[in-house]
Amino acid sequence: MMHLKMYINGEWVDAASKKTREIVNPANGEIIALAAEGDVEDARHAIQVARQAFDSGVWSEQPPAERARYLFAIADKLEERAEEIGRLETLDNGKPLRETAFDVADAVACFRYYAGLVTKPDGQTYHVADPMQALVIREPVGVCGLIVPWNYPLLMGVWKIAPALAAGNTIVFKPSEITPVTTIKLFEIIDEVGIPKGVANMVLGAGATVGNELAESHLVDKISFTGGTVTGRSIMKAAAGNIKKISLELGGKSPNIVFADADFETAVDYALFAIFANQGQVCAAGSRLLLEDSIHDRFVERLVERAKNIRVGAGDDPSTEMGPLVSQAHMEKVLHYIELGKAEGARLMCGGNRITDNGREKGYYVEPTIFTDTTPSMKIVQEEIFGPVLAIQRFQDEADAIRIANDTVYGLAGGVFTQDGAKAMRVVKKLRAGITWINCYHPTYNEAPWGGYKQSGIGRGLGTFGFDEFTEVKQININLQVQPTGWFEN
Repeated sequence: MMHLKMYINGEWVDAASKKTREIVNPANGEIIALAAEGDVEDARHAIQVARQAFDSGVWSEQPPAERARYLFAIADKLEERAEEIGRLETLDNGKPLRETAFDVADAVACFRYYAGLVTKPDGQTYHVADPMQALVIREPVGVCGLIVPWNYPLLMGVWKIAPALAAGNTIVFKPSEITPVTTIKLFEIIDEVGIPKGVANMVLGAGATVGNELAESHLVDKISFTGGTVTGRSIMKAAAGNIKKISLELGGKSPNIVFADADFETAVDYALFAIFANQGQVCAAGSRLLLEDSIHDRFVERLVERAKNIRVGAGDDPSTEMGPLVSQAHMEKVLHYIELGKAEGARLMCGGNRITDNGREKGYYVEPTIFTDTTPSMKIVQEEIFGPVLAIQRFQDEADAIRIANDTVYGLAGGVFTQDGAKAMRVVKKLRAGITWINCYHPTYNEAPWGGYKQSGIGRGLGTFGFDEFTEVKQININLQVQPTGWFEN
């Protein structure tokens, strides 16, 4: 069994309270680790350390090329340990090995992207009235609190850590309390490459204690959070104390729109991938499938046929296509939504049950589930379930599809399937969402911004946009003729 500690000021430490938390393999319910259970005292210690490190300039004043050298070294070592870390991610989170392999590769690429970006030209100059020269530079924000969820433990951590460090900030990182294993391995690498003490810190523990302290602390200059919208609201309130900068990537109830002229099998295939990849535990999941009336019945028939054939099992089984949900509590939440859907009158086309046969009785498995005959007011249509549950909606024409797609408080993502390129662009431009796809669903890139409209969050991660989120903009005005203004006569 693994014994997991926190990383503060370059040292591996237990919680001040000596409390621990059991970390469970969702495939079989077995305890795989005991993790230090930090609280407010530990968070305050890490914040103080990060504050001192930032104010000392030990990292922020490093030349960009030197910071890049560290990030490249992290990427190389992460790549060397890719297979090991991928297996640990599967053990801790439950997702299939083929998915964790992609996650680790993306994490490596993310470090390399920001290592390269930080040495590229930036800033702006302005030709203003003589004798003045004006320019704009970007500087690190300061101490950044980074909080990530359990669905992509390593990758979403790297999405924040890489740009924050590249920009010259110090960090206090809080992984999800139920999936800390792979980010601890990442911090082992950070320690190994020799990043100065106090620059990168990690505190384990619950959001209500550690996360809340990061959001409230006046020593923290920025909070970057990925997770649920309810928690996002509480972080906004807590962050108001010192008006800290915030980045919030929150929930979604994203529409996947299929027109009658779409390539049929491609649309079916992506509809499955959109909702059942990572067991539906994806903020941008295509959890609402919008089908044009004329293809609805045929599409549903084919979709259900294929969904029933998805191989659900332990993530370390190479034949597994969909793994368990992350925890018993989350499984029960998903099953509750399925019961709500049936009670509200939606038609259950397949799935809807916990899987307990063939040795899966101790794991948190739920069948791929599809509902039709939904109405816009149903909870399974409006609320984020975060599981393998698809709600299908009908539409009549282009205008109807856009109206239904935007009938949500969220605005994270959306897809459009059609072979009419002009129609695809018209619809995508009308979607109130930050991440969109045409004739595909889910591909994402470190070079492109990630984030949403409406209650799906504030700010953007990844790309140059994600780097900018971890910087402050400073205007500098230079007088090229140093002499009195003559503004006052005497």
